[in-house]
Amino acid sequence: MAATASIISSNPAAAKLPTTTASTSLSPFSSIKFPSYPSTKPLISNSTVPHFHHKTLSSTLISPHAAASPTDTAAAATTFHGVCYVVGDNIDTDQIIPAEYLTLVPSNPEEYKKLGSYALIGLPSTYETRFVEPGQIKSKYSIVIGGDNFGCGSSREHAPVALGAAGVAAVVAESYARIFFRNSVATGEVYPLESETRLCQECRTGDVVTIELGDNKLINHTTGKEYSMKPIGDAGPVIEAGGIFAYARKTGMIPSRNA
Repeated sequence: MAATASIISSNPAAAKLPTTTASTSLSPFSSIKFPSYPSTKPLISNSTVPHFHHKTLSSTLISPHAAASPTDTAAAATTFHGVCYVVGDNIDTDQIIPAEYLTLVPSNPEEYKKLGSYALIGLPSTYETRFVEPGQIKSKYSIVIGGDNFGCGSSREHAPVALGAAGVAAVVAESYARIFFRNSVATGEVYPLESETRLCQECRTGDVVTIELGDNKLINHTTGKEYSMKPIGDAGPVIEAGGIFAYARKTGMIPSRNA
C-alpha cells in the first residue's frame, strides 16, 4: 500500500507530526486512495532497491475499445486467465521469498529471473505441489489464491517482485498485510485483489480461473462457480502503468525520463 495525504497513521504519535502543503502536493501518492488495514507499521518502505523490469503480463487481455486516458481505471479493460495456486492464511514474506534470497537485485535482469524461481519456496512441506518446479524460473500458476493476512511479516519489496518474476498476474486473498498491498501497487508487479468470500476453501490448486476486473468477479471454470471480488479502485491504474513512478511519469506528476 502507499502513503497518501488522506490516510491517517495508526500511530498516535505520528498524528502529531507537522505536515506541509508543499510536501503533500509533490507526492505521487497524493491522488491515490488505498484501503486501510489496522497496523502499527509505517506505510513507507525504506528499501532503496529499484525495480525497472515490470513485465508484460501474458494473462492480461486488453480491450481494443479501452479509453486511453491515464485517469481511467485498468479494471474496465483487464482480464486474467490461468491456472491457480491455492494457499491458506497468514502466508508471510519468508514463505513468499526467504531472506537468504534477498541478496538478488531485481534491477538486474538475470537476478530478477532467479528471484522468480524461488517464489513461494518457503512454504511448508504440507504443500505437496511446488509453485515453481525445480530447474524452472517460471511457474505455471499465474494466479495465487490466498486466505487472510496474505503477505504478513517483513516489509521486503522482494515479495511481490518474486511473485511477478515467477509469472503471477494477480493474487486474490481475503485480506492483506498492508505493506504487502502497498509494495504490490508501488512495484506494479501483481494485482492484490480482495475476495468477498473465502476462496481458498472454494478453489483448489490446478483449477482454471478467469478474473474480470471490470465486473469484479472470479470465474472458476473447473467448478463452474463465480465469485464476487472487491474493486481494486485507484490502485488499478498504478499497477497497470508499471508501478508508482511509472504512473507518476505517465500522468505528469514527475518529469519523464525522456524529458
